[in-house]
Amino acid sequence: MKYSAMLLLAAMGLLTVQAQASSTEQVPERPDKQAPLPSFPKMPDQAYLTLRPLSAIPDGAFGDKVRLGYQLFVNTQQLRDKYVGNELNCANCHMDAGRKANASPLWGAYFAYPAYRKKDDKVSSFEERIQGCFNYSMNGKAPASGSPELVAISAYAYWLGMGGLMDEAKISGPVPELSDAELVKGAKREDFPLPEILAKAMTVDQRANLPGRGYPEIPKPELAYSPERGKEVYVAHCQTCHGIEGQGQAIAGVYALPPLWGPKSYNWGAGMHRVNTAAFFIYENMPFGKSMQLTNQQAWDVAAYINSHERPQDPRSKGDVKQAQDKYHNDSDYYGLTVDGKVLGTESYPVFPKKS
Repeated sequence: MKYSAMLLLAAMGLLTVQAQASSTEQVPERPDKQAPLPSFPKMPDQAYLTLRPLSAIPDGAFGDKVRLGYQLFVNTQQLRDKYVGNELNCANCHMDAGRKANASPLWGAYFAYPAYRKKDDKVSSFEERIQGCFNYSMNGKAPASGSPELVAISAYAYWLGMGGLMDEAKISGPVPELSDAELVKGAKREDFPLPEILAKAMTVDQRANLPGRGYPEIPKPELAYSPERGKEVYVAHCQTCHGIEGQGQAIAGVYALPPLWGPKSYNWGAGMHRVNTAAFFIYENMPFGKSMQLTNQQAWDVAAYINSHERPQDPRSKGDVKQAQDKYHNDSDYYGLTVDGKVLGTESYPVFPKKS
């Protein structure tokens, strides 16, 4: 693909279309107090950044950081009980080791931060965004700022994105090395060090909106999404991999397929607990391997079914479900709502439980 064409597509990404909560019988439309992940309609014949193979990671200290970041991303369980409190890996939601377009790829996120996050009500650096993943998606405890783990994940994200951009611009050579302090900031800033050709070719906002950076938005379903219908979809298309009770599949104690609810999954603060976010991810990326395609309605319904089950508590909760619902969950989710006679959140599982 010509670099000029890639720039045009990136510029088109500036027209952000924010996902809106679905109106349902179970979940009335309410003001959104926790903005969803950015999502964009999928463009026909869209072209995406081509990444360098992992074999191209260089030798030396910088390459070691990149390799460690990759290893932590695909096997985050090596941080269990230190920073991780469930049975997930980062790559469960960011497919192909954070490389796959339209699966919230790591390279797209790196160039989109620092950015204001409504969830935190502040401008967050890239490492702060990753810290949030540990607190919520991993139901754990965030590594300290500047820790080797955050530096490594930042280095991996930077190497993926910068290598892809350099190749599109026909800039040969290794990805320029950055200091740890520069790596963890992210690339959405005027003072971010770039090869001169890239700095002149793309604005900061164009780099921050690379095609494929999120989960593609899909329209609201024709029928209000329904956990009851979603259960039928789950049994037919998801249960084989993720278990009858959403418990996932473990082999010798290692989860090859992730749990979707219950004590070992993401908590009520994770972005994936939102029905719309889960629907966007499922429609584009599931069933794994894409042996068949769910309909738009099926994706919304099964997302509702998955997220209408109890899971670990929102770490921001002070023990009052109604207070946490009003402050953090006035959007497309089931926290604080009554399902099967129980108010979700009142019997949530512990945050950051020790596996040992």
